[in-house]
Amino acid sequence: MTEHHPTESAGDGAYKWFALFVVVIGTFMVMLDSSIVNIAIPKMMSVFGADLDSVKWILTGYTLAMGAIVPITGFLSDTIGIKKLFMFALSIFTIGSFLCGFAWSNNVMIVFRVIQAIGGGAIMPVGMSYIMQIFPLHERGKALGFWGIASMAAPAIGPTLGGYIIQAMDWRFIFYVNVPIGIFGVLFASILLKEPPLKPYKGNFDFIGFFSSVIGIVSLLYVLGEADNIDWGNIKFPLLIALGCFSMLIFVVNELMHPDPLLELRVFKIYDFSLSQLITTITMLALMGGMYVLPLFLQNLRGYTAMETGLILFPSAIASGLMMPVSGAIFDRFGAKVVTIPGLLIVAYATYKMSLFNMDTPAATITFIATIRGLGLGLSMMPVNTAAMNAVPRHLYPKATALSTTVRSITQAMAITFMTTIISTKSNFNYARLAEQITPFNHTATYATNLLQGVFMSSGLSQGDAQVSAFSTLGQLIYGQSYLDAMNYAIAVTVPAVFIAVVLVLMMRPKKATTKNKPNTSLEGEKAAHEPEAGFAGFME
Repeated sequence: MTEHHPTESAGDGAYKWFALFVVVIGTFMVMLDSSIVNIAIPKMMSVFGADLDSVKWILTGYTLAMGAIVPITGFLSDTIGIKKLFMFALSIFTIGSFLCGFAWSNNVMIVFRVIQAIGGGAIMPVGMSYIMQIFPLHERGKALGFWGIASMAAPAIGPTLGGYIIQAMDWRFIFYVNVPIGIFGVLFASILLKEPPLKPYKGNFDFIGFFSSVIGIVSLLYVLGEADNIDWGNIKFPLLIALGCFSMLIFVVNELMHPDPLLELRVFKIYDFSLSQLITTITMLALMGGMYVLPLFLQNLRGYTAMETGLILFPSAIASGLMMPVSGAIFDRFGAKVVTIPGLLIVAYATYKMSLFNMDTPAATITFIATIRGLGLGLSMMPVNTAAMNAVPRHLYPKATALSTTVRSITQAMAITFMTTIISTKSNFNYARLAEQITPFNHTATYATNLLQGVFMSSGLSQGDAQVSAFSTLGQLIYGQSYLDAMNYAIAVTVPAVFIAVVLVLMMRPKKATTKNKPNTSLEGEKAAHEPEAGFAGFME
């Protein structure tokens, strides 16, 4: 193994940390762009004269393109090299960002966003794979902890930065801001990164796997993205679901039979890797409670602007970022359980407190609870993923990271759909339950209606108009309370999911003795730590 992976020796000293810095730049840009563009959607609707159904494709097209490109990153990493692929992906993302800033219509913006996503979809799995290759086993937790800062901090910084740019500058700078960072990132990558040995291409590219994965993932992600307003009377959606499921079935069968599959599904035979994907799927629900539902509560119900919401949530992102390297260092020394379980318990407690938020909860309290939750997420998110990748044989890193990123992307879309469906269904149910109590026989409802009617009459409205306005205002109050209760319910649902994740973490295998005491930085030590997986790799081949 030594002669085939000289990057390991190159990873000694300062080189690996400079390389990590380059990878973090690319990851931060992609994650920041995913959140910052959301803030500019109303502005783009006004500039392009587009309705919401048209402009949402600026977001949907980006997501679909990213989902389609991720599965092929493992093959490209092996064939053209991680360094070249990372530089190419970062260049495409930067060029796409520059073009988005020049977009003159909604359709053109969608095309440019797809170009941007082709680069963005490859950066994260390629970056993680490179980190796994240049860092020895006993330092990977810390390294992935620093890498995780970008994935946790960028989504919280995005709304704040985007709100400031839109208020104080031209909205197009939300794209232009990526250009100088991307140029420096490509230059640093060309100077600092080193190319690991390539896997010779034998002309057996998995075309069936590629096309079936693209069709399946794009079809299912599209339906999931439309889940909150699907018209099941439209034949398009059932057909897309059937096409997506059939394509994924072909994909799975093909990957298990192909000699060099696009995604090595047999990696799921590795116990810790499979368990990690299941834990990630469950904890993604809890993550969405803060990243998706809480901003809706702050903006739609409390009336905060996007920038104000970003400022409220910013301390939680800082807390997550600070705890990521700490959790990585603890993981390197003691393993995943010691750091992940306390982190998940903190997340469960803070999430429960979030489910009790109401219209009178002070902003300082919201910030405090979100920050506590950020500390828990910083402790619990990366160690499980690191333990999973440590269990994977070295030559499967590119395909394992591509597989893990694909699972994470689909899980995130499913989690958002799940939360949206719960909020929509529960708010409708709550509204019907509360509205049926507004009757002449309900003294509280009658008193509130008469009081509102008196207020409107005192402002100059006639008795009839005042009564209509009173009922309309009462309906808005009822809807607001129904929406708030639905959000609290959706957040509360994620608490049991966190406890299920705790049980699954307890089922993970204990940390190997090779790194428990004195770190063994040699290749022989890492090979010994991977002895069972190496045998499994031989079996797969």
